[in-house]
Amino acid sequence: MKSNAGGCVVWVTGLSGAGKTTLAENACRYFKDHSKRVEHLDGDRIRKTFPTGFSHEERDEHILRVGRMASGLEREGILVFASFISPYQMARDKVRQMCSRFIEVYVNTPLEECERRDDKGLYKKARLGEIKNFTGISDPYEPPVKPDVVISTVGCSPQESCDQLINSLLRIFELRKN
Repeated sequence: MKSNAGGCVVWVTGLSGAGKTTLAENACRYFKDHSKRVEHLDGDRIRKTFPTGFSHEERDEHILRVGRMASGLEREGILVFASFISPYQMARDKVRQMCSRFIEVYVNTPLEECERRDDKGLYKKARLGEIKNFTGISDPYEPPVKPDVVISTVGCSPQESCDQLINSLLRIFELRKN
């Protein structure tokens, strides 16, 4: 990808513990190493800046706020990786509409595997009723209807999953140039 190429929003969605942040961080590193202007917006970090609740409406509002930020960065020629659970299809579709170039990446990791990886104990707390509106347990996750890229992190190292993502993105960027 040329360093002067236009911006793009790569929206990485999936359950908590699916591997979204790790994928986005590794992909950012790759593109920065290849002289691309890159920004990573991550759910955990952004929530500290824009604290909101976890109701359906509050989550949608949060995702749309992040989507506006991502589309603004995209207009400045920045490749934006946004790693968010973003559980609802309609909110992701609205973000897609805000962006000129939007690539939806679905990190398709089964709930059981996400729970196994859960080093913070969030799934356990959610199953005990200590956390309300937890995606995958007491709140739904709507998998993307037509994602541009699907990555399965089961049986792959983080680097192998990242290589899959980078190769998919490079193909998409090449196709969009023509």
